[in-house]
Amino acid sequence: MRLFHNTLSSNGRRVLMVAEQLGLPLDIIHVDLMSESERARLHEINPNGKLPVLDDDGFLLWESCAIMQYLCDITPGQQLYPQQARARADVNRWLFWGSQHFAETVSVLSFENLWKGMIGMGEPDPALVARAEGGLRQLGAVLDAHLAQRDWLVGDALSLADIGVVSPMMYLEQARLPLGDFPNLMRWFDRLRQLDIWKNTEAG
Repeated sequence: MRLFHNTLSSNGRRVLMVAEQLGLPLDIIHVDLMSESERARLHEINPNGKLPVLDDDGFLLWESCAIMQYLCDITPGQQLYPQQARARADVNRWLFWGSQHFAETVSVLSFENLWKGMIGMGEPDPALVARAEGGLRQLGAVLDAHLAQRDWLVGDALSLADIGVVSPMMYLEQARLPLGDFPNLMRWFDRLRQLDIWKNTEAG
């Protein structure tokens, strides 16, 4: 299987973390998003022009959470994505929440505080930053409360839920994410950062 990826992508990283945990080898195809020709080729395999994209013997799959679920579904005996309906629905709940709310809000701060200056688009927009910080604090409070009496988002072990939600926090410091005042959330994040799947997928 091939994964079209860029090491700056937190969405791609969550796929790598799953593959690492499952012991699935992936042939990584680096896509230079600053290259017009490579962006054009990316559009040929994903009409949205975004990463990551999985190529499994001609089956092209985009959307990182769908890729994560697929990798689990083709791995017998895996423990990341439960088979029981309610447990799986609970994992899906956090995957969708992470994608639709948490990661989207983080992406605003990542762009304003990190990428905007790097690509020459000027200074952060104070109004956008303030709005996103307020939204992220609300989301952080949801996570913090949920994690008050538990080590993992779902059940008593690592699951796709944890991997899906944690990935955008790779830019905690650089994007100045206002999450440091949530002790349960940060305890969970520190636990995940100690795992080999986090350490082994850090950008070199």
